[in-house]
Amino acid sequence: MHPVFITGTGLFTPAQSISNAELVEAFNAYALRWNAENAAAIADGTIQAIQPSSEGFIEKASGIGARFVIDKSGLLDPERMCPNIPERPDDQPSLQCEMSVAAATQALAQAGRSTADVDAVIVACSNLQRAYPAVAIEVQTALGITGFAFDMNVACSSATFGIDLARSQVQSGSARAVLVISPEICSGHLEWRDRDCHFIFGDACTAVLVEREPSPSAVAPFRIVDSRLKTTFSNNIRNNFGFLNRADPSGIGARDKLFRQDGRKVFKEVCPMVAEIILAQLGELAIGVESVRRFWLHQANLNMNQLISRRVLGREPEPAETPVILDRYANTSSAGSIIAFHQYREDMKPGERGVICSFGAGYSVGSVVVERAG
Repeated sequence: MHPVFITGTGLFTPAQSISNAELVEAFNAYALRWNAENAAAIADGTIQAIQPSSEGFIEKASGIGARFVIDKSGLLDPERMCPNIPERPDDQPSLQCEMSVAAATQALAQAGRSTADVDAVIVACSNLQRAYPAVAIEVQTALGITGFAFDMNVACSSATFGIDLARSQVQSGSARAVLVISPEICSGHLEWRDRDCHFIFGDACTAVLVEREPSPSAVAPFRIVDSRLKTTFSNNIRNNFGFLNRADPSGIGARDKLFRQDGRKVFKEVCPMVAEIILAQLGELAIGVESVRRFWLHQANLNMNQLISRRVLGREPEPAETPVILDRYANTSSAGSIIAFHQYREDMKPGERGVICSFGAGYSVGSVVVERAG
C-alpha cells in the first residue's frame, strides 16, 4: 500500500482562560453557600458537606494549571457554574462548525493545500452539540469542500481513531485528502460543582490533514507508519446524557447526565493497557523504544502520562520526550494529544519517529506511529 502522511495541523484556542486560583475561588464560594443552605441536613448526617478545593489539590491531582474556555463568566458564577453559550439560529454556523473552520484553515495553510484538494471531513470528538444534521457536513459546506463528511465519537480517542480511518480512506482511494477535526467544548459536559472533577477540562479544537503525498511547501509533514486501535467496555468513565433522557423525567438533570469517572480505577486499569499497546505495536514494527524520539500522549492527567512513559521507556522520561500542554490547556479530550503534536513536532528531523497516543472512555486507545518526512 502506498504511504499516507499527516501534512498539516491546526489549533483553535478560545480567547478566555481560567486559572486554578480563579476556579478555586468560584468553587469555594459555591461550596460555602451550598453548605450554609444545607446546614441542618449536614449536621444530622443526612448529607455530607462539600469540601473546599485548592490550587495545591488540583496541581497534585492532575498537573493542570489553567484551561481555555468558550465562556468564563458563567463558570465563575457561584450561582450558575455552567458556561453561558447562547443557542444560535439554524441559519447561522454552529459553534462547533465555527471552531472547526478556524482549525481546519490553519491545517490547510500548514499543509500548503486548499479546500479543493480535500475530499472528506471527519468531525471526531467526545460530544456533539446536536444529533443531526452531522456537524461534519456543516463544516464541509462552510469550507466549500465537495465529497463527503460524517461525525464519529470514541470519546477521548476520537482524533486518533479518526486519523486511522482517514488513512484507510486515502489508501483505498476513496479520498485524496481527509480533514480530521476535533471541536471539543468540554466545559459544556463537565460538572463544575463537583470537587473531584471541577478542574479537569478545557475547550479547544484541532484539525489534522491526512493525505497521500505532502506538497513541497508543507511544514513538518509526517508519514503514518502504523496505527492501532483498541476498545474494551468500562463504566468507569461515563456520561449518560442523550435524547432518551426526556423519556424518563426522573433522570432529567441528574448527576450522571454530565461527565463522571472513578479516577482511581481509570488510573489503575488504563495506564498498563496503554503502555502494553504501545510496546506491542513498536515490537511488531521492529522499532526499538530507544529510537522513538517523542511520545505525544493524551493530555488527561500528568501522573498518568508519567506512569505510561516510565512503563514504555523503562526509565524516567525527559521533558522533551513527552511534551505536556496540561498546564495551559487542561484536558481537552480528543484534542489533547493533537495539541501536543501540533506544538511540539517541528524540531524533529527527517527519519525521526514518534507516537501519537490517546486513551479514554470506552475504554479506548488509539496509537499512531509517525515518522518525520524528508
